[in-house]
Amino acid sequence: MSGKAVVLIILAICVIAGGGLYYSLQYAYYTTVARNSPAADVVLTQIQTGAVTEVPIKNFTGIDANSSPLRYRACFKMDNALGTLKKAFQTYPDPTPLTAPRHFACFNAEKIDGMLKQHKAVAFLGQANVHYGVDRVVAVDEDGNGYAWNQLNRCGKAVFDGQPAPQGCPPPPENK
Repeated sequence: MSGKAVVLIILAICVIAGGGLYYSLQYAYYTTVARNSPAADVVLTQIQTGAVTEVPIKNFTGIDANSSPLRYRACFKMDNALGTLKKAFQTYPDPTPLTAPRHFACFNAEKIDGMLKQHKAVAFLGQANVHYGVDRVVAVDEDGNGYAWNQLNRCGKAVFDGQPAPQGCPPPPENK
């Protein structure tokens, strides 16, 4: 077999493997969140009571995956004024939106992060420990555009790094 044929075979294998890897990262594990499922309900945690309250939204679109609790992303529209939300619901310290796959274009993590840093959007605690060590974060901008994602909390960061759970955290599950 000639050297050119070997190189072509190696290149073909690399292209196929690269295409498979790209597909698995961008599409394979994600499913669309059904509008009538509990994952499509946007909830916020009240300041006064700590109760989780569903808030009215429109135009929900979301994705999730069973492969990781951090793959949840959602976009929606809210009629509630940002000032009203800030008075009633807990804000989230240090929100860090995680990038979404390209096909979920409404969720631009860099744009959301920029709005949060410029105080053009506010992040709220949607629900603490939606999965062990993972909080649901909801950000709303000045125009009522909403975004939601799951983010590791302090308990999750420690336990998933192999450290013991910090004081005040619930015991980790057997198979973290």
